Amino acid sequence: MRPALKGEQFASALVLWQKQHGRQHLPWQHTGDAYKVWLSEVMLQQTQVATVLAYYAKFLQAYPAVADLAAAPEQDVMQLWAGLGYYTRARNLHACAKQVVGRFGGNFPRTVAELESLPGIGQSTAGAIASLAYGVQAPILDGNVKRVFCRYYCIEGYAEQTPIKKKLWAIAAENVPVAEPGVYNQALMDLGATCCLPRNPACAACPLMDSCAALRKGMVGQLPTPKPKKPRPELHFISLIVQDEHGRVLLELQTGKGIWQSLWTPPCAACSVQPAKAELFSLVDQWIEQYGLGGSDSDSQPVKPALLGQIETLNDQPWLVHELTHRKMHFKVLVLKLPGARVGFYGADEKPVPKIVHKLMGRLDLLGQSTQGAVAKQDALDF
Repeated sequence: MRPALKGEQFASALVLWQKQHGRQHLPWQHTGDAYKVWLSEVMLQQTQVATVLAYYAKFLQAYPAVADLAAAPEQDVMQLWAGLGYYTRARNLHACAKQVVGRFGGNFPRTVAELESLPGIGQSTAGAIASLAYGVQAPILDGNVKRVFCRYYCIEGYAEQTPIKKKLWAIAAENVPVAEPGVYNQALMDLGATCCLPRNPACAACPLMDSCAALRKGMVGQLPTPKPKKPRPELHFISLIVQDEHGRVLLELQTGKGIWQSLWTPPCAACSVQPAKAELFSLVDQWIEQYGLGGSDSDSQPVKPALLGQIETLNDQPWLVHELTHRKMHFKVLVLKLPGARVGFYGADEKPVPKIVHKLMGRLDLLGQSTQGAVAKQDALDF
């Protein structure tokens, strides 16, 4: 095998491969439009292309230019993003659009430094926008590129550790060519997405196979070095799902900072693994008063007895598990179905909601026995 290539030799091999075998038909490619490149780059953070395509099309239809996105109400942006996850991206997307309009007259800046000054745009995203839209000689280092470099140059150590990350950025800067930097950066991303896969990489189709250090040493499966495992915090919650006779559910806007900021969720309260009944009884009183669930007419459901009855058997209800990257969340659910139309009740398509709300609403037919007694046992939901 040949020694690993660097600089122009490395770049030339990838540019040639990209033109012959790389992806050519993604809707944000070959546009020279910084807005479209930026939108795709933000959506592709932590998300697969197949998932992004539909969201990208919806966003462009709703907001054909950055000025349209900047002028949109935040809730409309969040609702369009709902289901794509990592919602900080959507908030930053909206904030960035406003700054592009306010600071740069509606045109994305051309330098990496100015791009990095915008919300949600880091060094790699800035490099991608600058190179793909403007032909600037700027390096990138997203997850796919880190994997390619770690394997090709056989770099051991977790890629986010400062010494390793500095080494990878130095390689990225050394290899990006003066000519066709956008094609080269697209080649790096495509190589990681189609050949140098996290599992079962297609080494035989890789243009760098003959000079890959990890392949030569039999270490492809060991690189990149996995992130050191840390125990995730396990959090427990009681959630209240209340549905009116029109099938709408009680939802409230999450205004505080957190994973669901600017989204709408059912009432939810943190609890211990085995919450005390006295604590839950107090929570029921609080919810009834806060959301006006008791009603005023004589036909209203006996809300408090229904909820207290569920609390008596809550320990028999299995936890509903919601796994996130940095935490594991467990839910137990109290459920009510109330007569009439209620203020503050919405369909899942009326507000931006996380996926958990769709899942819980989809199971209300099984959970709706709660006004008569305990919630039936359920399997853990896949949020």
